[in-house]
Amino acid sequence: MRKTVAVLGDASADPDSFKYKLAFETGKMLVDRGYRVQSGGMGGIMEAVCAGAHASKSYREGDTIGILPSFDRTKANEYVDILIPTGLDIIRNGMTGCADAVIAIGGGAGTLMEMAAAWSTLKLIIAYRTVPGWSAELADRRIDGRIRYPEIPDDRVYGADTPEEVGQLLQEHIEAYTRQFAGISRFDPRKNESL
Repeated sequence: MRKTVAVLGDASADPDSFKYKLAFETGKMLVDRGYRVQSGGMGGIMEAVCAGAHASKSYREGDTIGILPSFDRTKANEYVDILIPTGLDIIRNGMTGCADAVIAIGGGAGTLMEMAAAWSTLKLIIAYRTVPGWSAELADRRIDGRIRYPEIPDDRVYGADTPEEVGQLLQEHIEAYTRQFAGISRFDPRKNESL
């Protein structure tokens, strides 16, 4: 089964902006490398990454997944193939845990929420250093002190500057990040256990 990579970032990114173009190239690169793309399914970075996925020569129907915050299907961008209208509003940000890996491009509080959920649910996270926002703030850092993967001593939010570097990081690390989140009730903070 092909792996799914969630891409997060500014919903208001302008189509002429660097971050929109970077998201487009990231979506294209992901499908070129055989991944499916997951996003919030709306505008800005979400639209750009889905449009980029469609621009790949390897694109096929079903390569883009949009997880909408509302039940209103008309809010989805035109490049979403599989639409999941959740009705969960911002709580749907926790659904980054459905993906196999997460890429952050800039972003505000919503992106921070999604990155924290991905960290808590044991996902590989890659963040662009080249775009202001939470991706640049958290690139090359750990989000908290928990030991998520004892066998990966340098576990962190991996920083990247280009789609090519993101692709390389995915290739190097995605197979190591395979633990499945079992729920917070299984975590004992007194023992510094990993989730």
